[in-house]
Amino acid sequence: MKINRAYRYELKPNVAQRILLAQHAGTARFAYNWGLARRITLYEAEKKSTNAIAQHRELNQLKQTEFPWMYEVSKCAPQEALRDLDKAFKNFFRGLKLGQKVGFPRFKKKGQDDSFRLTGAIKVNGKAVQLPRLGVIRLKEEPWIRGRILSATVSREADRWFVSLACEVEIPDPAPVLGPIVGIDVGLNHFAVLSDGTKVEAPKPLDKFLKRLRRLSKKHSRKQKGSTNRKKSALALARLHRRIRNIRQDFLHKLTTNLAKTKSEIVMEDLNVRGMMRNGSLARHIADVGWGEFRRQLGYKTAWYGSKLTLVHRFYPSSKTCSACGYVREELPLSVREWDCPSCGVHHDRDHNAAKNLKNYAKGIA
Repeated sequence: MKINRAYRYELKPNVAQRILLAQHAGTARFAYNWGLARRITLYEAEKKSTNAIAQHRELNQLKQTEFPWMYEVSKCAPQEALRDLDKAFKNFFRGLKLGQKVGFPRFKKKGQDDSFRLTGAIKVNGKAVQLPRLGVIRLKEEPWIRGRILSATVSREADRWFVSLACEVEIPDPAPVLGPIVGIDVGLNHFAVLSDGTKVEAPKPLDKFLKRLRRLSKKHSRKQKGSTNRKKSALALARLHRRIRNIRQDFLHKLTTNLAKTKSEIVMEDLNVRGMMRNGSLARHIADVGWGEFRRQLGYKTAWYGSKLTLVHRFYPSSKTCSACGYVREELPLSVREWDCPSCGVHHDRDHNAAKNLKNYAKGIA
């Protein structure tokens, strides 16, 4: 079967290439913001909409007179940015029709949204990648690329540049995993409790570096805007955020890969993570563990490795149901971590009991 897989590597550009990379990112950001402003103005004035193709034609006409500096970069950078904007509007209007809360497209900011996408002649030669208008840029490691390269997305994180190569890969249909069915209950005391009793602890990098993050943030706020010291402070802050994100992603990738390769079916609740993030007391802790990213990675990795992901409705009473006899309690406050079944007398750990009920749901016992 054919799948889309991305290979991400760190670039090792020289000074001239760094300048050119920044120009591409700035042009893509400008095109996106220009297109968003034009769409807003058009709708307010004429109640009409437009699309990426029409906006790209309009921008090409303006490049000759108002934006001649755009000829210094690849035409793909602004073109793909306008396509991303068009996709953002389609997602927004689709969300309105389906009653889902999808945010209105927002303007991009320099230093936060430094990325662009290229298509066309993209090649990988040894420890280097060849990109349109950018030429050959060295990589920090030997790439391992399979399949046909569709596009290259270049992004900046703090002071480092990365390239993500999206490829169409032909892989054999995976053989079904012969492992057991497992129910997973995610939480904050333990990142995940499995139905077999295994408890997985999250690294919680944000909580670990929170004191240092607050200190750097306060230090940054005191710097004079536009000064060199403020730029240095912003760089130190960005590096810490990158380190926190890398620790979290490393943990999630290793855990999801292991589960997808060893379990025939993974059962978990379809939690409303976005809604739970509105809780001011729990929002930071929920964001730190990454429940949404955990579910997203399991979604595509189970398809890759031959296992199955089953999502149970979020209102299924997995915690309140006795996994031994099926008795359902009327109420079970979040503060209650252990309880005894009034029907059969079995003592339950809240999270482990929920995981076993999710497993029973997949087997048709619940």
